[in-house]
Amino acid sequence: MSAIRPALLLAAALLALPVHGYAQDSTARTELKRADLTGAPGMEVISSIIEIKPGEEAPKHLHHGVESGYVLQGTMIQVPGKEAAMLETGTPILNLRDVPHAGFKVVGNKSLKLFTVHVVDKDKPLYEYVK
Repeated sequence: MSAIRPALLLAAALLALPVHGYAQDSTARTELKRADLTGAPGMEVISSIIEIKPGEEAPKHLHHGVESGYVLQGTMIQVPGKEAAMLETGTPILNLRDVPHAGFKVVGNKSLKLFTVHVVDKDKPLYEYVK
């Protein structure tokens, strides 16, 4: 039940907002592997480790495809206007195509570390930030 609360908190923060512009990437992301998606021309699969340090923000953004992941190291996060909540180690992540997500600050005393896999359009930027 405790892992559900942060997931619901993050889901509540996902608003369909207008696109602010393209971003090249996130400085918090270390790419591990990238490959074309077999049988799906124009799509690619990208695996990464993301580390967001205490005091840093994960800007609200979207991807042109699906992002799946796993919380390797949990910590306290806070969405503006909401109470801080623990995002537990072991929490699964699933963000759908073109749906804004994130938009929180790490307020715990350790970094948030995520393993992510993106299945996205090859001709579009991995991150597109939104207001």
